[in-house]
Amino acid sequence: MGPEREAKTNNKRSSPEGKMELEPFQVRGDLVAHSEVEEDEFTPKSPISMPYIPDELNDPTAYPATLAAFNEAHVKYKAKLNRRYGLFSLPPQLNLASPCLFNHRHLLTIRESALKAVLHAAKSIIRLSSSVDGKPLANCCGLWIKWDEDSKTGIVLTTAHLIRSNHPTENLWEGKDEYNIKSKVIVHLLDGNTADGHYLYHQQHYDLAFFKVRVDEEVEVPHFNVSMNCGQDVFRLGRDGHMILRMTHGSVEYLNPGSAERHHYMYFYHQKVDSLSHQRRDDRLPNENNDDYLCDDDGGSVIDLDGKVAGLVNKHLEESFVPSSILDKCVDLWCKFRCIPRLHLGMNFISIKLLDPIHIEMICRMYKIEDGLIVQEVSKESHAEKLGICLGDIIERFNGELISTTVELEKMLLGRCKDHLDQGGHLNEKINISIQVFHTEERLRRNINLSVDVSDGAEVVNRRTYPITAIEGTFASGQPSKNVADDPCLPRQERTWESYLREHTEKSYST
Repeated sequence: MGPEREAKTNNKRSSPEGKMELEPFQVRGDLVAHSEVEEDEFTPKSPISMPYIPDELNDPTAYPATLAAFNEAHVKYKAKLNRRYGLFSLPPQLNLASPCLFNHRHLLTIRESALKAVLHAAKSIIRLSSSVDGKPLANCCGLWIKWDEDSKTGIVLTTAHLIRSNHPTENLWEGKDEYNIKSKVIVHLLDGNTADGHYLYHQQHYDLAFFKVRVDEEVEVPHFNVSMNCGQDVFRLGRDGHMILRMTHGSVEYLNPGSAERHHYMYFYHQKVDSLSHQRRDDRLPNENNDDYLCDDDGGSVIDLDGKVAGLVNKHLEESFVPSSILDKCVDLWCKFRCIPRLHLGMNFISIKLLDPIHIEMICRMYKIEDGLIVQEVSKESHAEKLGICLGDIIERFNGELISTTVELEKMLLGRCKDHLDQGGHLNEKINISIQVFHTEERLRRNINLSVDVSDGAEVVNRRTYPITAIEGTFASGQPSKNVADDPCLPRQERTWESYLREHTEKSYST
């Protein structure tokens, strides 16, 4: 590498605009575009030769000039050696944990196919950084999803966490996150160059964002796998702050979302390997401070063994990702309508299918129901509340179709929105949908029409609350006062699904 090129490469450090910092690692190889050298213009380099002092002269006191000459030659030798080790063709001399495909013996049976898949998928993964008024905001990964040859522009899909300026609560259903669409976004390309990312759109409910980027060379657009199965082998891919590819092996874990999480998440199960039976070098092994699993891969991809994208890492929790069955519909809606609408039902749910088997058997025994979504929360003043849907009721069908999981529900909501827009409908309109609900307390099944909003905003589910007044407590006489929570004219105190289950379990056993 020439001095001019070397200086240009090594000057890439953190800037107020959020450009990535390449220190303290030395950049390996020439990241700048180069042209092929004609054979007749090629000048062979001098071979690398290690200096040494012959035994008969190896006495520093008697031969100080020999030692000085050796030291000078050794410095030049090390410099030349380091330049060669700086090439990408040689193993990096960095204190990084080796990737799982290199040092995890339990992956030997899939190593060949997985390596091919990972290297193919890596071509579509880049990194982005954001800043506001020169102050860094966030860093994440992203995926190319479109490329236009004529305009030399590509579209990047990433997480909206890149431009999230405030995250005041862990409960996503409160919808209080704030986003700064005027953030300066820098896209870090695979060749070491950077480009400006131009904001196009973000969808707060799914936490997705789209940016347009000017690039001179064609980019790799991945394919999606929209049919993921529980237990399926997958790899989570991302790039660290030095653009080094990081990978983590795991499997798809299909769980119910937590009460603070959106419905569309699936989960990544990773069994951390703390000790390996075939240890090589201590500095190449994972440890608490240097593990591939600790890479900040928010916005990176989850891929299958064919190299297809199975989801986008969206780290509301460490293990969560948005599956491609949802991504595919979101990208399709955005490409066609430049928005991603969904139906706001005013409720959130958990799936019977994904509960503990003992719990499933109990529901089946008590209600003769084996599938459906259990209502976990009903938003106050919503149409669902006015129609009498309560905590613990079960939604069995959506527009006549059986529903098993919350991810299936999200696909149906997105599909219904696409039909609405295809038919000339608009955002922020109300439409009716048909649901079949089983009221567990009354043991009554009803088909009802629910009026819902078509919106591309984040759905907010507001809990019904009531104030505790000053009359609650103990008077000076020491006699307890009446608690307003006991007043039958006021709303009942909020119940959780756990308390509801416990209450009805005790009731069933007593009868």
